[in-house]
Amino acid sequence: MESENSSPTKSSSNGNSLQQDYKNLVNFMKRVSLTHQDQDESETHSNFRQKLIPQVRPSKEGCKIELPTGEKVEIPILEGTVGPKSIDGRGFFEKTGLYTYDPGFTSTASCVSAITYIDGDLGQLWYRGYSIDQLAANCTFIETCFLLLYGELPSQRQLDEFENRVKDEMLVHEKIKDFYKGFSPNAHPMSIMCGIVGGLSSFYHEAVDVTDPKQREQYAIKLIAKMPTLAAIAFRTSKGLPIIPQVMVDALDKILILHADHEQNASTSTVRITGSSLANPFACISSGIASLWGPAHGGANEACLQMLDEIGSTENIPKYIAMAKDKNSSFRIMGFGHRVYKNFDPRAKEMQKMCHRVLQELNISNEGLFELAIELEKAALSDQYFISRKLYPNVDFYSGIVLQALKIPRDMFTVIFALARSIGWITQWNEMMSESIVKIGRPRQLYVGNKKRKYMDIKNRVSFDLF
Repeated sequence: MESENSSPTKSSSNGNSLQQDYKNLVNFMKRVSLTHQDQDESETHSNFRQKLIPQVRPSKEGCKIELPTGEKVEIPILEGTVGPKSIDGRGFFEKTGLYTYDPGFTSTASCVSAITYIDGDLGQLWYRGYSIDQLAANCTFIETCFLLLYGELPSQRQLDEFENRVKDEMLVHEKIKDFYKGFSPNAHPMSIMCGIVGGLSSFYHEAVDVTDPKQREQYAIKLIAKMPTLAAIAFRTSKGLPIIPQVMVDALDKILILHADHEQNASTSTVRITGSSLANPFACISSGIASLWGPAHGGANEACLQMLDEIGSTENIPKYIAMAKDKNSSFRIMGFGHRVYKNFDPRAKEMQKMCHRVLQELNISNEGLFELAIELEKAALSDQYFISRKLYPNVDFYSGIVLQALKIPRDMFTVIFALARSIGWITQWNEMMSESIVKIGRPRQLYVGNKKRKYMDIKNRVSFDLF
């Protein structure tokens, strides 16, 4: 997928060019140089890898906590490049004898990372320091993949080499295709993706060493390359479909860029926790796909369209707006607001522009579902209830409409999301594995069950009502 302004790599029919392309590919597989060619390649590559390892800065300040016993303990405070500071909880239990209770980890930093930054209050999202609006306006998805993996935007030479390397890995083993035969004909594509991506670990397992940065890089390339192929086979989208207009290609490319990574969300945290056990990387990605499948996460754009189906027509919008305001009603306007963003979702701004462009290009803005979506957007954005609570349309609201306009089946929406997010997952996994110490994820709990009880023989037990 290439934007109008990009320069895609084309296969050459010239034998010398092909030979040169092959040499370039071999050289790239040996190294990824992000510096001047006259520097020592080996030393530079080693230094470059070190730069990608996230570092915790030494604490410069602390805070004192008074325990119920009256004892006071000092806890270090850590500071990142930008964003809120964090209490260093690594020695918290040893010092205090206490756990922290934080369901959903809403106030807990589970890791240190240099990949993605979100400021929910200001509505900011950065990939490696670049704002999402800059990337969405100027980059292709493949450039974004390079940026997330290697920390810098590529030169044209590096992009060409990277694209060649990805293309070289797009084919999947013939035996993998046999996996698809075991699924029910009406299986949800996300269930197929969970199984198939997990199944890749059986093809790439024997020699895997997750501590080797070169092998981790190879796995990342394989995942980027194979996910579109696996998704296409899962729904047989590669057969009999007409070539779509360029604006549609741009729309899909935008969707992939905007969904490439999003800090420590549910699926990314799942990948990290699975990876902390040193599991096969494809198994880790499979766990992320399973987490993404839920309607509260990756399935949200599909849920938005189901809501529009329920509303039915523009005449019903006032009634449903009133229901959404009623605290006694269970109805919610799907695709509005975000747990992290307390301002307009920056991804939604870019997706909003693309959404209106697609509807205009296809001349369907005044048809059924699309007209309803536009009118609902207008109604909510002009209603003080939504404005005061900062319940703006999020990226799911617009991406669902765009995918529907492109005639992509709804049960494929989350598959496309998984395809996009796979680069974020593998980059987050790679970053975690690059650290000198990888601790297995082991959250604590606040136990509220029975105290220790004496075992009772079955003949002395009394039946009780279960529900």
